Amino acid sequence: MLKSYVLAGALIATLSGAALAEKMMNRTTDRPSGAMDRSTTETTGAPQFLTTLPQNALLVSNIHEQNIYDPQENKIGEVKDLVVDRSGKISAAIISVGGFLGIGKKDVAVAFSDIKAAERNNKWWLTINATKDELKNATGFRFDKNKGLWTLGGK
Repeated sequence: MLKSYVLAGALIATLSGAALAEKMMNRTTDRPSGAMDRSTTETTGAPQFLTTLPQNALLVSNIHEQNIYDPQENKIGEVKDLVVDRSGKISAAIISVGGFLGIGKKDVAVAFSDIKAAERNNKWWLTINATKDELKNATGFRFDKNKGLWTLGGK
């Protein structure tokens, strides 16, 4: 449960970073109503409270522990974790592949940008342009509980 909250916070940080980048790109243009100006908060370090969120946003809860499919719609794994870099961008997804009831499974890392999401029957459908065998043959990772991070060395 705590992991889900941490992932949700990371997604919010990512979205906030995107909003800041858009603001910087559109500095000279008129701001739409409801847009927030960070100029008053940048000197105090106070948080920026949002009044709107992107309508087509993908939530961490729509990704975390969801099945992932190949282009032929075969289930090839499950998203186990998301890796957020220091700038707040989700850089990788950890996908668990293979095994039965957790025995013989392998965790691999893929670039988050390689995962595509579409909405089907009011549920998010995640795909990646890879086969189950390609994921099984990829470099494995394992979660180091002492360090609290993913390291090379999975099966």
